[in-house]
Amino acid sequence: MSKKKKALFGMLTLLGALMLGGMTVFAAEDAVEYVPGLYATFWSLIPPVVAIVLALITKEVYSSLFIGILIGGIFYSNFQFEGTIIHVFQDGLVGSLTNSYNMGILIFLIVLGIMVCMMNQAGGSAAFGRWASGHIKSRVGAQLATILLGVLIFIDDYFNCLTVGSVMRPVTDKHNVSRAKLAYLIDSTAAPICIIAPISSWAAAVTGFVEGEDGFSIFLRAIPFNYYALLTLVMMVSIVVLKMDYGLMKLHETNAIAGDIYTTPDRPYANAEEEIENTKGSVIDLIFPVASLIVCCVIGMIYTGGFFDGVGFVEAFSGSDASVGLMIGSFFAFVITIVFYAIRKVLNFSDCMSCVPEGFKAMVPAILILTFAWTLKAMTDSLGAKEFVAGVVKGATGGLLIVIPALIFIVGCFLAFATGTSWGTFGILIPIVVNVFSGTNETMMIISISACMAGAVCGDHCSPISDTTIMASAGAQSNHVNHVSTQLPYAVTVAVVTGVTYLLAGIVQNFVGIVMTAVICLLAGIVMMIGTLLVIRSMTKNK
Repeated sequence: MSKKKKALFGMLTLLGALMLGGMTVFAAEDAVEYVPGLYATFWSLIPPVVAIVLALITKEVYSSLFIGILIGGIFYSNFQFEGTIIHVFQDGLVGSLTNSYNMGILIFLIVLGIMVCMMNQAGGSAAFGRWASGHIKSRVGAQLATILLGVLIFIDDYFNCLTVGSVMRPVTDKHNVSRAKLAYLIDSTAAPICIIAPISSWAAAVTGFVEGEDGFSIFLRAIPFNYYALLTLVMMVSIVVLKMDYGLMKLHETNAIAGDIYTTPDRPYANAEEEIENTKGSVIDLIFPVASLIVCCVIGMIYTGGFFDGVGFVEAFSGSDASVGLMIGSFFAFVITIVFYAIRKVLNFSDCMSCVPEGFKAMVPAILILTFAWTLKAMTDSLGAKEFVAGVVKGATGGLLIVIPALIFIVGCFLAFATGTSWGTFGILIPIVVNVFSGTNETMMIISISACMAGAVCGDHCSPISDTTIMASAGAQSNHVNHVSTQLPYAVTVAVVTGVTYLLAGIVQNFVGIVMTAVICLLAGIVMMIGTLLVIRSMTKNK
């Protein structure tokens, strides 16, 4: 018996030694940061490129994104099975969903979905549709009203997409505007208007990346040079007024006029848009919740920036946390709306609570795509995509000075398109530009910073994995791939004109001051934009 005890004790001692040895090995491994073999190489951009190409070819976004994620995991683990699975699920999916910023955005998204459901149940959306039908008489009027509302809601792009979509869907549906066209109008007034609005979450992000300079002042001076954002607004108004469409959008609009606002059989939001007839509801039942949402979200954002601790309004907005601010603001707007409906007796508390699961279900497609998009971004980050692009930009800035703004715009487009993040693109390119031009050529620094912002917005606008693009699809309740494929030709058209305008700005700034450069180049860009659209209309008129 004692021999057995000795043998057992010896075995336990051996196992303990092995465990301690294993822990030592793991500790040693943890002490040395793991760097994949393909880190900061061209291969780091392959996962998002594959996901985007597959989504456009197969028209199926979920599997396309997951395949891109899987490729990123394979590259990161150096083609090892276990490492791939751990990186994809633990570092990727779980890491994205446990990120506090991402979770705040998801909660904001869900609360907005619930509030939209409540507005429908209360009859506010239907009442607004009836009111709008008496004041908005045409398809052109419905589209211009959508653009105007998008321009007015400049606080945040997420908030813009979902609010404009919920308010204008009944109006555009009544006038047979396709869901793809509505998604394009929403997307084109979300990021583009936020990036030229001094009081917005995007302005706050850009200001934070301009180190060693007066970030807010530089942002204000860069607005006239943000050609992609400004020319996108010009293009939207032009195609609506000229009643012209081209590419796949023309097919969607032709079918919408004939009565089919979707074109494709896949209608992921169809079950979430049943008309609710509530005779008690009126226009105020839509306007009041939306107004409460705007006010509460602004208060929430400046609260996170320290406004109530004595920080100035602009500084508070610049230092705000958009995720926390929007989450807190939407919650208080939700509570206020419940009380408001109870006082008006259009919805009781039980009716409001029944909207919670329905609003959540309505946002499930957007939540799934956002989660996969964030995970794909985590894969590209772990492969050093940012470092690779930063190295390319630094190596290219030694060329001719006049082409640098156009070059930075192109690089920004490609980076934001591949990664689906405009803010991440700001963070990479703006510090490089500041380091290159600060104290040597202020005019070129302003133009180049605006080129960073324009390129980031352009790539974000085109990318199927961009959170803003996903939100626009959700706001319009449009099939996501339909939105991307119809918007892409329009965005590329503006991008080409923008690139030429930046090339012109690089030349003109050598001969005149910054103010005249801004005026001359912006007017030239507007003329080129409208001229390009007229040429396209003449070429596609009979197709």
